[in-house]
Amino acid sequence: MPGIILEFDRVTKQFGSTVAADALSLTVQEGEFFTFLGPSGSGKSTLLRMVAGLENPDGGTIRIDGQDVAPVGPWHRKLGMMFQNYAVFPHMNVRQNVGYGLKVRRLAPGEIKQRVDAMLELVGLSNLGDKDVTLLSGGEQQRVALARALAPEPRMLLLDEPLSALDEKIRRAMQTELKHAHQRTGTTFLYVTHDQEEALTLSDRIAVINRGQCIQCDAPERLYKRPRRRFVAEFFRGRNVLEAEPAGRRDGTIKYLLVGVGIEVPLADVQAPGRHIALRAENVHLGPFAEQPPCRLCATLVETTFRGTVLDYRLALPDGQTLVATTTQHVQAAPGSVVEVGFSPEVVVVLED
Repeated sequence: MPGIILEFDRVTKQFGSTVAADALSLTVQEGEFFTFLGPSGSGKSTLLRMVAGLENPDGGTIRIDGQDVAPVGPWHRKLGMMFQNYAVFPHMNVRQNVGYGLKVRRLAPGEIKQRVDAMLELVGLSNLGDKDVTLLSGGEQQRVALARALAPEPRMLLLDEPLSALDEKIRRAMQTELKHAHQRTGTTFLYVTHDQEEALTLSDRIAVINRGQCIQCDAPERLYKRPRRRFVAEFFRGRNVLEAEPAGRRDGTIKYLLVGVGIEVPLADVQAPGRHIALRAENVHLGPFAEQPPCRLCATLVETTFRGTVLDYRLALPDGQTLVATTTQHVQAAPGSVVEVGFSPEVVVVLED
């Protein structure tokens, strides 16, 4: 079993009135692809910078391999780092860029060449070693930055939104490159992003950060399908969060009243069920139905949005709440029409207060 490589122990950090870390405690396992996910200003980049030694916590302890790193300078923490900008050295070719850190460490020329060749092969740039780095595309420059960061065999690789400057096609290709590099090297990746899809695609575990707090830390699929808090449920697009009235428990379920309709929802592992339930938009179906779904509501169609492969139907419930249904099928109804909405109670998630 891999051990704990990184530990935040009640870490606090504040910039004026902005809280970047609020008594935050969590651990990262060796070899994990661990992601801090959250909106702008949530504190996720500051957490990364504190691990790197570029910021100091106001309180609490950060440990790497069980050692408090407060007295350890950034250059002695054995970490690699990738930034949003490629940060390649324009006066060096590709090979010189990748080998820069090894040269600083005064490795033997033969060892440097061997390591650089291995890194160029890892990122698919073996045939571009002698090329001027400024003539590379954005995706290729980011691969050079990845190879340079991994070349000294860091204990952890810290990645601060490294793909945000790339266009969508290149970004998707680089996601694949990063995942393969992580799998082939076994290096612990500590990643920061505000992109939900990117986090879900790459990560072994995700910590959702808001106002310096870890709201939920879980595996991607569980985080996506079983959010525990309202903030997490609303952060992942395509999820409806609705206020409903609790109306008693029975045999591992809790009954909610939504616009007067009773819904028996599985409690799962929820400890403190609140007054909100969550429902993925793709699990909401519009009538007419061949088979009647267990839960049925009437709603007014507000608008239809075409999104390529799917359509979003925005609906108004009788109590004024909004519900979105996402489907590939065209519904023959005009705005203002009353339509029937159906879903299964098994896809409803109870949120904690």
